[in-house]
Amino acid sequence: MTAATGGSGVPRPSATGPDVDGRRVLEEAERVELTVDAIAPGGHCVARVDGQVVFVRHALPGERVVAEITELHRGFARADAVEVLDASPDRVVPPCPYAKPGACGGCDLQHVAPAAQLAWKVAVVREQLTRLGGLTDAEVDALGVAVEALPGGPLGWRSRVRYAVDAAGRAGLLKHRSHEVVPIDRCRIAHPAIQELPVLGTPWPEADAVETVASTGGDVSVTAVREGVTTPVSGPETVRERAAGRDWTLPASGFWQVHPAAADTLVGAVLQLLDPKPGERAWDLYGGAGLFAAALAGRVGDARVTLVESSADGVAAARQNLADLPRVEVVAARVETALARRRITGPVELVVLDPPRSGAGAQVVRDVLAAGPRAVAYVACDPAAFARDVRTFTDAGWRLAALRGYDLFPMTQHVELVGLFLPPA
Repeated sequence: MTAATGGSGVPRPSATGPDVDGRRVLEEAERVELTVDAIAPGGHCVARVDGQVVFVRHALPGERVVAEITELHRGFARADAVEVLDASPDRVVPPCPYAKPGACGGCDLQHVAPAAQLAWKVAVVREQLTRLGGLTDAEVDALGVAVEALPGGPLGWRSRVRYAVDAAGRAGLLKHRSHEVVPIDRCRIAHPAIQELPVLGTPWPEADAVETVASTGGDVSVTAVREGVTTPVSGPETVRERAAGRDWTLPASGFWQVHPAAADTLVGAVLQLLDPKPGERAWDLYGGAGLFAAALAGRVGDARVTLVESSADGVAAARQNLADLPRVEVVAARVETALARRRITGPVELVVLDPPRSGAGAQVVRDVLAAGPRAVAYVACDPAAFARDVRTFTDAGWRLAALRGYDLFPMTQHVELVGLFLPPA
């Protein structure tokens, strides 16, 4: 193999190397020079070496980079861009010194200008809707897919941070696709109140992880985790949140949106898309503490709203926080079980689906449609899972009538979607 040396002095292999049957064989830790192509899901871009697909992190489309191979798989490889030879105009200096190859894996896009991050996420959504969702380019164009930034900027927004603890008792964040802990001085996307906590300068010999919260209600809490058992360290065990015109209380370790503006943003989108009317019955599936159920109850009057949640903490939080809404029923069950065993039954006019990252799944979608709602709002945190469920809706004759995108996780590859599905005319 021949090698060149870039201005940084890093040995830079050429695009020629060992081959089998005329095809180049990549090796782990090998460095290759390549030109980056399109954006791919997961914070990667696609490149090719002698026809082999390489998913490259820390790169941008159009760039020429030196990439170090980090993983080899049947049919593709993963790599990190360790030197940029020709930079994209959208490249910026990452504000965090740990956002680089071999360091923290939490932020995928710190090297990308904020406006270009939004365009990056739009490109991923479009690709997933066409490839996995079965929609045509014209159908996606008609949706006018866009991703909206939330107030506050790309740093200092994360209100919940879970730090991992290494064998030496040091708290930090994990490398990409690894259990290795990277000790850091502070997390730049964390809420300022979390950045000020002494967590990262404190030894944690008895903890596996440390969870921190800075709530919209002004509470700051630290909890140590050891083999799944949580132990309060400082601050209240129950934190206050403010969203949808209501006050909420939930355990410091309970689920809540991590961006301070996320809850109100999602509620606003769901209500605008569904346009609930007095007397319409509603389901809030995967309902958590009851955010959407409360918002729906405020619109449908005396009609029943049914919330389904499987997490014991979520069920307890929903029953506590929605106690003043007698027409809201909280069902403790997995959504697929509640539907299959008819613990909830139609008729129902409105459905909110807010499943975990894996999506609702085909059977849940089919069971929801069998209840005959007039509209379904789907809140999704993974474009691929959402796109697979889009195909189930469209196979049943339903259509994706509107789609909103929100950057609830700046500096990362994640994007939140809210889709409106309507039945055949």
